[in-house]
Amino acid sequence: MRINSAVQAAIDLTAGAAGGTACVATGQPFDTAKVKMQTFPNMYKGLVDCFVKTYKQVGFRGFYKGTTPALVANIAENSVLFMCYGFCQQIVRRIVGVDRKTKLSDLQNAAAGSFASAFATLVLCPTELVKCRLQAMHEMQLSGKIIQGHNTVWSVVKGVIQKDGPLGFYRGLSSTLLREVPGYFFFFGGYELSRTFFASGRPKDELGPIPLLLSGGFGGSCLWIAVYPVDCVKSRIQVLSMAGKQAGFMGTFLTVVRTEGVLALYSGLTPTMIRAFVANGALFLAYEYSRKLMMKQIDSY
Repeated sequence: MRINSAVQAAIDLTAGAAGGTACVATGQPFDTAKVKMQTFPNMYKGLVDCFVKTYKQVGFRGFYKGTTPALVANIAENSVLFMCYGFCQQIVRRIVGVDRKTKLSDLQNAAAGSFASAFATLVLCPTELVKCRLQAMHEMQLSGKIIQGHNTVWSVVKGVIQKDGPLGFYRGLSSTLLREVPGYFFFFGGYELSRTFFASGRPKDELGPIPLLLSGGFGGSCLWIAVYPVDCVKSRIQVLSMAGKQAGFMGTFLTVVRTEGVLALYSGLTPTMIRAFVANGALFLAYEYSRKLMMKQIDSY
């Protein structure tokens, strides 16, 4: 049965939302540690030190600061990402001149994912700005960069609107785009390449949960290894702009390299890689199984 393109888009969007929820549920504490270590690398000696200090100073809830905007960000991003991924696959098919049912190569799927990420960036940037600011609020107060912090999503949102207006939510947009577009090429490319390896000539749709988890984890790891320094700059722009005017991507990048050294751009890499494997494995597992379930329901009518 041929599925209407609007129905297919709705299925991809819903499956993407399920994947985004699974991603946050499994990876939020590691994401919090990543943002703290990226923005204030001199405060923490490593991942364990960051976890211990966060627990002592803020308690267990400190690991889940920014969970609400993280959920909104991941659900919105992955919904748009996977919906646009389907559309971009059709665009790639047209460019290479093949039938709409033809299976794309791993490289072509990677290109489709890269195109799709540009659209997802527009919904991701505002919610990720709120998330990052909440996650690093305690450190901003400790460092004396701000006098009084915001402890709720609404107080951060209100602060952005009062200080910078609606466009303030798009601070760090260029660095987010610089991270997403090449990053998702490696993300989808790594995922599809890994699925091809596990399938060994069989259809990829027949893969079980373990190969899907491992493939998702591999794709997530490829993304973060490729673009981590860009993400570090993005986090600094979005968090430190709370204290006043912050330089753009090149200005922040050069300042970090000049004053702290190149290794500062890799601060927080350990929690990121742990989170990348676990959270993206869960993301793709939830996406593939929920999508398969919905496709079966549609086919049964």
